[in-house]
Amino acid sequence: MLRQVLTLRNIRGSRFDTALGGLNYQIEHHLFPSMPRPNLRHAQAVVRDFCASRGVVYTEVSAFESYAAGLRHLHMVGAGLRARSRS
Repeated sequence: MLRQVLTLRNIRGSRFDTALGGLNYQIEHHLFPSMPRPNLRHAQAVVRDFCASRGVVYTEVSAFESYAAGLRHLHMVGAGLRARSRS
């Protein structure tokens, strides 16, 4: 449970529920993979409260912040390849 919550992030904003099929609730989706997607938003409050009561960081970001973090990570892991191609 701890690994899932600490390594994932949810995308904030209910307008994404339909567009992302509920997968904007990545934390809940990975904790309860067989839970029907429409119920993930209901589980979010329970999981968020559980994490808060135990001092576990529950990360929720905007869609822009999520994509930016992904692109930063790809840029970082690709640094070695870029350096080799310049040599």
